Amino acid sequence: MAAETQKLSLKREVGLIGAISFIAGTMMGSGIFMSPQSVLVNIGSPGASLVIWAACGLLATLGSLCYAELGTVISESGAEYIYILRIFGQVVSFMFVFSFVIVMRPASATGIALSFAEYAVAPFYHDCTPPEQVVKCVAAAGIVVLAIVNSMNVRLAMFIQVFSMVIKLVALAVIIIGGVVLLFKGNTENFEDSFKGTNVEISSIGISLYQGLWSYDGWNTLNYVTEELKQPEVNLPRAVIIAIPMVTMLYLLVNVSYLAAMTPKELMSSNAVAVTWGNKVLGSWGWVMSIAAALSAFGSLNGTFFSGGRVCFVAAREGHMPDILSMAHVNRLTPSPALIFTTAISLLVLIPGDFQSIVNFFSFTAWFFYAITLSGLLYLKIKKPELPRPYRVPIVIPILVIIAAIFLVLAPIIDNPAIEYLYVTLFIFSGVLVYVPFIHFKLCPGLLEKVTVFLQLFLEVAPADKNL
Repeated sequence: MAAETQKLSLKREVGLIGAISFIAGTMMGSGIFMSPQSVLVNIGSPGASLVIWAACGLLATLGSLCYAELGTVISESGAEYIYILRIFGQVVSFMFVFSFVIVMRPASATGIALSFAEYAVAPFYHDCTPPEQVVKCVAAAGIVVLAIVNSMNVRLAMFIQVFSMVIKLVALAVIIIGGVVLLFKGNTENFEDSFKGTNVEISSIGISLYQGLWSYDGWNTLNYVTEELKQPEVNLPRAVIIAIPMVTMLYLLVNVSYLAAMTPKELMSSNAVAVTWGNKVLGSWGWVMSIAAALSAFGSLNGTFFSGGRVCFVAAREGHMPDILSMAHVNRLTPSPALIFTTAISLLVLIPGDFQSIVNFFSFTAWFFYAITLSGLLYLKIKKPELPRPYRVPIVIPILVIIAAIFLVLAPIIDNPAIEYLYVTLFIFSGVLVYVPFIHFKLCPGLLEKVTVFLQLFLEVAPADKNL
C-alpha cells in the first residue's frame, strides 16, 4: 500500500513565454513608476540618473546569468536559500531564510503594494496627497486578494502575470512614444549640460543604485520556481537573456520620456511620476496612466507572492520552517500554507512601513545575501568543475557582481552611517540565535506536531515531494 500511495508535487506549468512574462512582469511593476524621482534626488542630475539606470540593468543582467548557471546545476526551487543550503550548509541558509521571511520578501511585497495603492487612489485625490490610512488599506486589500488567487490556482496566477505584463508594455509604450514626440518638438532643455549638479558621494551613489535596483527586483525570480518550470536547463537561461535586457531598454527610454516632459524639479517633487507625466502630456486622459501603473504594480505584486511563497515552502521541506509550510493543497496543488504565512508577515510590515525606508532596508539585506550566493557559484566553479552544467558563465562575471554587491552593502554606511543599517545587520545574524534552540535542538516538537495536524486538516493540505 505504501508503495502505491500517490505523492503530491507542484506541477511544471511554466513554459518559456510564461517564464519571460514572469521575470519581466515581476520587474516591471512599481519601481519604474516610483523610483525615478528617488534616483534623481540622490544622484542630483538627469545625465547621472540615466547612467544609474543603465548600470542597474547591466548588474541585473550579469547577476541573472550567474543565477541561470546555479539554477541548472542545483535544479531545485528556492533560489538563494537552496543554493546557500547546498553549498554553505544549514546555519547560513537558515540566516538567509530567517531574514527573507521576516524582512526581505515582506518588505518587497509591502513596497510594491504601497505603490499599487498610491496609483489606485490617485484619481480620487487629484489635487492633494491621499491619506496614509487609505493608501495602506488599499495596499492591504491588494495583498489579501493576490494571496487568495495564488492559493487557489497556479494557472490563474500566471494568467494575471501575462495579462498585467501586456498592460505594462502598453503603458510603457505610451510613455516612450509620448517622449519621442516631445523630443521631436524640441523639449530637450533637460538634456543640456545634463551632468551638472551630480552628487558623487559614495553613499549617494549607493542609495541611488538601491532605488534603481528596486525597479529591477525580480531578475532572480524564476530561480524561486525552478521545479515548476518546463525544461529549466533550456528555458531558465533563455528567459533571463530575453527578459532583462528588454526591461533595461524600456526603463531607459521611459526615463528619457519623463525628463522630456518634466523639469528635474517637477520630477523630484512628484509622488506618482507616471500620473504627473500623464497630466502634462495626455491632459484630461492623464488618469489612464494612473490605472495602468496600478495594474502594473498589481502584476508585480502577484509575481512577488508567487515566488515568495515558494521559499517558505522549500525551507519548510528542508526542516528550517514549520512542517505545515512544506505542504500543498490536496486538490489545487498550491503551497497555500506558505502563502498564508507570507501574507500575514507582509500585512504586519505594512502597518509601520514607508516606501523609501522599505526599499533601502530590502536592498541592503538582499545584496548581502546575493554576495554570499555568488561566492557559492565561484566555489562550485573552482572546486567542483565536474558537476554537469547545461549552461555556463565566464568566471569573471560572478567576480564582477560580487564586487558590486560588496559596494552596495558598504556604500550607504561609508559617508553617512545610519544606525538602522546596524539594526538590520544584527537582525541578519540573530538568525543563529533562533537556529540553535529551535532547529538544531528541536525545542517544543510536541506542540508543533499538534498544531501541524490541526492546520493540515483545516487547510486540506499534505506533504509535497520535490519535483526534479
